[in-house]
Amino acid sequence: MEKKVAVIAALVDGCSIRATERMTGVAKHTILKLLADVGTACAEYQDRVIRNVAAKRVQVDEIWSFVGCKQKNVTVKKIQAGICGDVWTFTAIEAQTKLVIGWMVGRRDAGCATEFLQDIASRLSNRIQLTTDGHKMYLDAVPDAFAEDIDYAQLVKVFGNDPEGQKRYIPAQCLGTKRVEVIGEPDPKHVSTSYVERQNLNMRMNMRRFTRLTNAFSKKIDNHVHSIALFHMHYNFCRIHQTLRVTPAMEAGISQHVWSIQEILALKRQTERLAA
Repeated sequence: MEKKVAVIAALVDGCSIRATERMTGVAKHTILKLLADVGTACAEYQDRVIRNVAAKRVQVDEIWSFVGCKQKNVTVKKIQAGICGDVWTFTAIEAQTKLVIGWMVGRRDAGCATEFLQDIASRLSNRIQLTTDGHKMYLDAVPDAFAEDIDYAQLVKVFGNDPEGQKRYIPAQCLGTKRVEVIGEPDPKHVSTSYVERQNLNMRMNMRRFTRLTNAFSKKIDNHVHSIALFHMHYNFCRIHQTLRVTPAMEAGISQHVWSIQEILALKRQTERLAA
């Protein structure tokens, strides 16, 4: 159990698989097997308990990563070997409790956005105010998921050209933002994506496979999904939020205590018993 706790603690703290192998003395394939088992259990548990959430303001965004290789290097041979190329992780966070209500790994298109938002809608117990970025896919996805039973606005960023010329790895200069009301009557004061964008930073900091400009990327899509499920389990139930002074799950009334990593590992046994 001490070895298992050490492995999971290293993974949720941003260590790579090989770094965890060196630190704990546990073989790489054993670590990956534990990640798959625990990640599956974490995904199933959160899918079951994060329901009927009394949210008020929800922010949605998507974060880029890649599996196997970047999209420009995808070949037919690599596709036949498995899913590869760019992948996007959609996340939805509640602005008050900081609870990550749901996430989904897929493509950055209207189909995946609609499927994701329909899942989020099924987890809510009341009408919410929703904010997304200005991507066009949400203009169809939000009505498909919520119809008119939502107050929805987009926060559109206005970019300009860098007067010093384009620099590699540096995005265009953001000149400002524009709030666009789409459905209902969203409160302009709460049209924001700050919390979900901060959550994107948490993901990049605490999952080594999300680190950019390095060779730290997911080799298989399954391991990518398991790692995200484990990360959100730790974020929602184990890590005390600096502002809230409790975990997001406690603030949302889903949990009554701060979870330990041993309790996360116990989910694996619960999943095995349910399967039996």
